[in-house]
Parts: sequence; structure tokens; C-alpha cells
Amino acid sequence: MRLLRIMMPPRIQLLAVLAFAVAMLLIENQIQKLDESRAKLERTIARHEVTEVEQRHNEDAGWRESSPLAEDDDMVIIYNRVPKTASTSFTNIAYDLCAKNHFHVLHINTTKNNPVMSLQDQVRFVRNVTTWREMKPGFYHGHVAYLDFSKYGVKGKPMYINVVRDPIERLVSYYYFLRFGDDYRPGLKRRKQGDKKTFDECVSSGGSDCAPEKLWLQIPFFCGHHSECWNVGSRWALEQAKYNLVNEYLLVGVTEELEDFIMILEAALPRFFKGATELYRTASRSR
Repeated sequence: MRLLRIMMPPRIQLLAVLAFAVAMLLIENQIQKLDESRAKLERTIARHEVTEVEQRHNEDAGWRESSPLAEDDDMVIIYNRVPKTASTSFTNIAYDLCAKNHFHVLHINTTKNNPVMSLQDQVRFVRNVTTWREMKPGFYHGHVAYLDFSKYGVKGKPMYINVVRDPIERLVSYYYFLRFGDDYRPGLKRRKQGDKKTFDECVSSGGSDCAPEKLWLQIPFFCGHHSECWNVGSRWALEQAKYNLVNEYLLVGVTEELEDFIMILEAALPRFFKGATELYRTASRSR
């Protein structure tokens, strides 16, 4: 082969290199098409599974001849909470109000606390949220990325809400949370418990817990389950997150103005949040 390459004229060598480059581009293009086809097939299978589950659920419930739920009682809210944005404080308000306002609060548990669910878990989650009549009206909360229910062919979509925070303030809060925990579960041993290094010292030494990449975390929670959403710095992920925030979320608050967020929720969704503002103010005064 070495002898053949030496003996080949320069023009032939150039043509050979160009032919190889074209072949590689064609192969990469085919691989991309196969990946897209696989993703479409998975979504089609998922929609089919959801449809079958809904049909079975309707057949099982048919004997009860139950009347449709009232509009307010058929509501589902998903709070896909971003870590360290005062999400625990806000979720506790929902727990305090659920008995009084007659709704259900459900925590979304994911495998190994991964904010991205497998396709199978996505199907199960969509099925449970849309067909679990006994848990409506429902308030679901958990550290999970946005999930587009319309991709699975369901009739009604839940309402999404969330809270965001200044990225640096959120990262500093999370840094110390890993070391000292919080007031809600003070006895729980944290992953970095015993590490006395301050956040400034971490930055000075180039530590991984305070790396600039950590500032990206809030974007994927709005972008969704696509792998590109978790690619730090992705322009596509940022645009998709912005689109979802504007078009798919009923309301997104800011940690630094949490009371305003709660007041608007109470005005917009009294079925769930009647009394929330006073509850929040009482809790703030008692701290």
C-alpha cells in the first residue's frame, strides 16, 4: 500500500482523498438519518402505547358511568422545579393548602434523581398524569426537565409553572447546600459534608463544584429531554428553552420576587392557591 501511494500521480491522490471525504460525508448523513428515523419510531411507539393505555382505562372505567370531571377538578399543574430556587419553600405551600383547597400533591420520583426520564418512564408519566382520575386536580412537583405531552398524542396537556433564580446566586446556594444541607432535613448527610472550602476558594482553585458550566443548569429544565438540551452553551438549547418558557408555561416566577409569583398564582388559579399569599407572608414573618 505504501509503495502504491508513492507511485500514484498527485492528481490521482487528490481524487482519492476527495472520494474518501465524500464517502465519509455520505456515511455521516446516513447515520444522522437513521438516528432521526429511530427517534421518530420511538415517539410513534410511545404514542401508540399511551393510546392503548387510555383505551383500556376508559374501558375499565366505563362500568362506573361516571360523569366528566368539572373543569376546575380536571386540572393538573406540573412544577418541574429547578434546584435551589426556593422550590422547597414554595412546594410546602402547596402541601399546606392541598387539604383546605381539595387537591392532590404528588412528588415526581425519577431513577437516581435524574432530571431526564427514559422513553419508557416518559410514557408511564404521561399515562399517569392524564388518566389518573382519582388524583385530579393534581399538583405534581419534582426536579425533572420539561416534557412535551403533545408528542404522545394525549388530549389534554397539564399546565407548567416554574421559578428561576439569578444563576450565580443559585450556584452559590447549591454549593453550600451540598456541604451543609438545609433546615428541612438537617440530619441528612450531604455529598460534600465536611468540606470547609468556601465558594470563593473553590473559584480560585478551579474546583468542579463552582465551574462556570454549572451556571447552565436552569436552561435544560425548560428545554426538555432532548440530549442537546444538556449540551452546555448550545444555542439551540437556549432558544428551545426560551420558546417553551413563553409558549408552554402558564407562569414563571423569580426567586427574588417569590411573593409576587405567589400572588399572581393565587389570582390566576384560586382552585389551588387560594390563601397562598397570606400563608407565605405568615411563614416569612415567623422566620
